[in-house]
Amino acid sequence: MADEVDVVVVGMGPGGEDVAARLGRAGLSVVGVESRLVGGECPYYACIPTKIMVRAADALGEARRVPQLAGSATVRPDWSPVATRIRDEATTGWNDEIAVRRFEATGGRLVRGVGRITAPGEVTVGDQVLRARRGIVLNPGTEPAIPPIEGLAGTPYWTNREVVSIEQLPDSLIVLGGGPVGLEFAQVFARFGCEVTVLEARPQLLPLAEPEAAEVVTDRLLAEGVHVRVGSTVRQVSHDETAGFRVTTDGEEFEAERLLVATGRRTDLRALGVAAVGLDDAARTIEVDSRMRAAEGVWAIGDVTGHGAFTHTSVYQSRIAAADVLGLPGAPADYRAMPSVTFTDPEVATVGLTETQALAEHDRVRTAVSQLPVSTRGFIHKVGNEGLIKLVADGDRGVLVGATVAGPSGGEILGALAVAVHAEVPIALLAEMIFAYPTFHRAIEPALDELLQP
Repeated sequence: MADEVDVVVVGMGPGGEDVAARLGRAGLSVVGVESRLVGGECPYYACIPTKIMVRAADALGEARRVPQLAGSATVRPDWSPVATRIRDEATTGWNDEIAVRRFEATGGRLVRGVGRITAPGEVTVGDQVLRARRGIVLNPGTEPAIPPIEGLAGTPYWTNREVVSIEQLPDSLIVLGGGPVGLEFAQVFARFGCEVTVLEARPQLLPLAEPEAAEVVTDRLLAEGVHVRVGSTVRQVSHDETAGFRVTTDGEEFEAERLLVATGRRTDLRALGVAAVGLDDAARTIEVDSRMRAAEGVWAIGDVTGHGAFTHTSVYQSRIAAADVLGLPGAPADYRAMPSVTFTDPEVATVGLTETQALAEHDRVRTAVSQLPVSTRGFIHKVGNEGLIKLVADGDRGVLVGATVAGPSGGEILGALAVAVHAEVPIALLAEMIFAYPTFHRAIEPALDELLQP
């Protein structure tokens, strides 16, 4: 017999957990369906454990700057404290018991397994059928996308899921993919003494970022001994238990003990059964409206909507979806000021549109760049002060539509710019602000002044 409830939430990542909890606290009967760990990728395999790695690697990087600033220091990397902290503090041994209890405390019920839509208002998990009176919320998340490279399948390559649980570092590592995930791991491993090679098929690292910011990060990685190849298409991979991995591109061969595949993410909509509610199961994403509605009685949130594979996007959308399920008023989704941060050193933080994106959407675009090293704080900071602030403006309306910060604490500097983009604060008004001295965010001021020039 079918089990009838008000709402079935398929996928209990950050957004799914949040929407399920909101609906449960509102008095609805909610079943959360999860085949892996409640909490999703972020707390167990991504945001939290990887930033613990970054924090440790940054400590090593900063210690190595002591001779240029404050005397001398000896650095001996040791991975064991990092592995212990990830296992014991961050993931509790990759156990989600605490998250499950937190969800159940809201009145919800967890069903373990792979959820599939089998009819409108119906989700099947194994041999259990769940009928949703109010609707279904989809938060399936994503899986690592593995490219169809000759010889890759069947080798013991790593994705982010394997690498966060390692107890010992390899002597050498090849990273396929020069996006945020690949570069964060590349710098972490390099700072811990691993020989690292990054292979990126597109013309620059961080392919979606402003070229100026990508150049800053590339220069830093090269200075720290990371081997970088852009425009490098991998043709073949082989593995030997003794020799490790061999990766062949169009013109070169690379060898390393380990191989990390960081070439994007994917969702299998066919396996999710979305065709049963009239959605295209061959698509890469699920199209939703401003209230997260995907079909009659179906809402979708998170990575699968195509609005950024970020925890903050998923949780933002969960609030909107929960309100709509409950029939409550609320602001529709607005992605104009979507932020993102790549936690390399220097950090690369963006909000809104890049210059290329702005040129496709606006008739008149103006940009300005301020270099962090020439700012007062950059002079004080000295070593490790590389970076810039780039502003992108709609020249007709006189407001910012995007910004990028590459530099120390770039993600924190971004806060003021995110507010400016979100609230569409006039550039002339921003230029009248008082910027604290001597801070990195004060470097916003000369960029604003440049935008105001005729």
